[in-house]
Amino acid sequence: KAADGMQQAKDYAQILGLQFAYATNGKEILEFNFITGLETKIDKFPTPDELWNRLNVFEPVKNDIKETYLKPFVTIPKKEIRYYQQIAINKAIKSILEGKPRALLTLATGTGKTTIAFLIIHKLWNSRWNRKGEYRRPKVLFLADRSVLITDPHAKDFALFGDARCLVPDEGLTSSREIYFSTYQSLAEDGNRVGAFRQLPRDF
Repeated sequence: KAADGMQQAKDYAQILGLQFAYATNGKEILEFNFITGLETKIDKFPTPDELWNRLNVFEPVKNDIKETYLKPFVTIPKKEIRYYQQIAINKAIKSILEGKPRALLTLATGTGKTTIAFLIIHKLWNSRWNRKGEYRRPKVLFLADRSVLITDPHAKDFALFGDARCLVPDEGLTSSREIYFSTYQSLAEDGNRVGAFRQLPRDF
């Protein structure tokens, strides 16, 4: 019976923050709708557009952010975006576009944090999103606690950004770049040095 797998489908959907769960045995299809709390037998799976329309009634995306939010991710050669990465990116992007001051994504080792960061940054950068609504690309700071965790992404994953990148402090804190890579230690302030971040305006 299709119902035999429904509880497992519901558990997965809740873990991933999804509103619809499906179970099938190849003959019948069951849908559980977390919005209504109803389980229904259906003839065929809904299309992506149908699901989007239903979801958008429950969790509406504002018209002024819809174009950026729905813009496809840039394709990364030989790397398919995993389902949980896509969910994380979408939730972070929606929070940012809605003006929320911060969002926290917590991911284990090997789950693709750099890929997620790259895709979030690329979508915002490519759409020229910034907090002031000006026609310019955003300024981004990519921080890590070890040099290899910034030099590798700078040289490999983020190569697409070309001259928009800046490796701090090797290239210094020039104000003309858009994506800055640094370790915490390089920007830090302590008893022996003034923090490098102080070279930039407060609203940079």
